This record gives sequence, structure tokens and C-alpha cells, in this order.
Amino acid sequence: MNFQRRMFLPLIAAAALVAAPEGVRSDPARRLRLVVGFPAGGPLDIAARTIAPALARRLGHEVVVENHPGASGNLATAGVVRSAPDGYTLLLCGPVNTINSSLFPDLAFDFIRDIAPVASIARVPLVVEVHPSVPVRTVPELLALARASPGALRIAFAGIGTPQHVAIELFQHMAGVRMTLVPYPGSAAALDDLLQGKVDLMFDPAPSSMPHLKAGRLIPLATTGPTRAEMLAEVPAMGEFMPGYQAGSWFGLGAPRGTPVDVIERINAAVNDALADPAVMARFAELGASTMGGTAAAFAAFIQAETDKYRAIIRIASIRPA
Repeated sequence: MNFQRRMFLPLIAAAALVAAPEGVRSDPARRLRLVVGFPAGGPLDIAARTIAPALARRLGHEVVVENHPGASGNLATAGVVRSAPDGYTLLLCGPVNTINSSLFPDLAFDFIRDIAPVASIARVPLVVEVHPSVPVRTVPELLALARASPGALRIAFAGIGTPQHVAIELFQHMAGVRMTLVPYPGSAAALDDLLQGKVDLMFDPAPSSMPHLKAGRLIPLATTGPTRAEMLAEVPAMGEFMPGYQAGSWFGLGAPRGTPVDVIERINAAVNDALADPAVMARFAELGASTMGGTAAAFAAFIQAETDKYRAIIRIASIRPA
């Protein structure tokens, strides 16, 4: 029995004693399920499949990614909420969870109450980008144009209530500008129209736009993370012009409410150890992501702050599910 497996056995034993019905014994060969609320190939799925093998090596258990798409990610969340709080079922969380808490008033669960934060993994900024025909090359120039001609700029985004949509509404609110929002069924269709000049600008996840930015087919004005993005180090962060502005995607792990604290701590330690692995860091960097990490308590505070921020902007912008 290797060291990692010996270290993980106390975790399984604790979970079985605290969370499992009397008489049920822990199975060291049992798989750990990592549930993703969106189809394979999307950003959350890629993040899950990046962290899963690293977790498996550290926890001594196979980690299986399961895709349960539907209802804007709510189907998967509801399934994890109903799962046994034994450490064998985790949710790959993202901004959609904090947005949905306010966007859908009749959910059968409360994300903050029913999902215990385990560990933050990584964040991916959006790129504020324009078609070359738009006569702006900086954020101040964009703001000046938007203020001079309210509603004239057409901004594409991938669906009502998505992180991109809420990021745009937050930008408009903080900047005091108004643009014409043009919704699309997904980022790919929106990006295609931006490349053709059918719309003027977009807040797009960095990885999908990078080839077009490098080729000069799109012009980057800013990124939306807390600091400049490593992959676009010469592009300012939006917060340099609008202090406090921050948006984009992030990934983390959650567990059903009632999962024992020692189980959460053991998985959190495995995540943080994985994120310190140069190979894992490099893989996330390829995806345009920067690793986060930290304690479960810090992740809980982050989730609360994200939820509060998006609740306010959803109310201000009167966003409703499509």
C-alpha cells in the first residue's frame, strides 16, 4: 500500500463513520464523482478533467468526471445537494452557481446553504475586445464613445444570465454607459459575428479569442481579472480604469452540506498540493487560467462576495431567465 493511499484511508473512514448509515462500511476502491453541470468540452468540463487526475494521484482513489447538463447547471447542483455527504461526490462550481442563486428565485436548493465550499481552483478572465473597425483602442476611448452615443455600440454575449452577460451589465452600471446588448446561443456564434464586424465588441473568455487577438483580427482593450492576465500581460486590467471591477470565470469544488470538516480539509489539501504542481499549473496556463487555491473558508468568503455582487447587478439590470 503506497503512502498516498495510507493517507487517504483515514478520510474514507471518517466519512463512513460520520456520514454513512449504520452498518455501511467504507470501500477503499470506491470512485470519487466530480459532477459538471455542462456538456463535455466546455470550460468547466475542461477544468474538471484537468484537476481530476491530479486529485486521484493524491487521494489514492479514481476520480470520475460526470457531465449532467441541463437547466443552466442547476440540474447537476441539485443532484449533488441530494447526494450523501461522504466525500465521494463533488461539484465543479463556477460563477453560474452564484449567478443562478439570484437569477432563478424558485430553486429547490440554496447554493450557499446546501453546498459546502471545498477548494478554489483557478480563474479565467474575459477579454474586452473590439472589431478593428471600431475607432477605439483603449478603455477611456471606449467609455467616451459609449457616452457620446448611448446605445450605438452593439455588444455580443453568450446568453441571458451567463457570466459574460452579467459582466457586461456590471461594466455598464459602474461606468454609467449604455450599449445595445445582442444575445447569442453561445460564445462561438457571438465571436463569429464580431469577427465579421456585425457587432462592435464582446467580453469573451480569453482562450477562445487568443488566435484572433494575435492575428490582429480583434483588438484587446482590457481583461477582467483582479490583475493583468499572464497571457496578455501588455493589456491592462479593467480595474486599472474602474477600481473594483472584476468579472469572468472561476472554478472550484463544492460538496453536499454536512460533509465532515476533516473530509473537506483533506480534499482541500490535495487540491492545493495539485495546484503547486508545475505540470498542473502549466496546463491551466494553456487554458488562459491562473490558479487560485487557499483554504475552504477563503473559498466560502469568495463565493459569498460573488453572490452578493451578482445579486445586486441582476436586480439593478432587471435580468430575467430567457
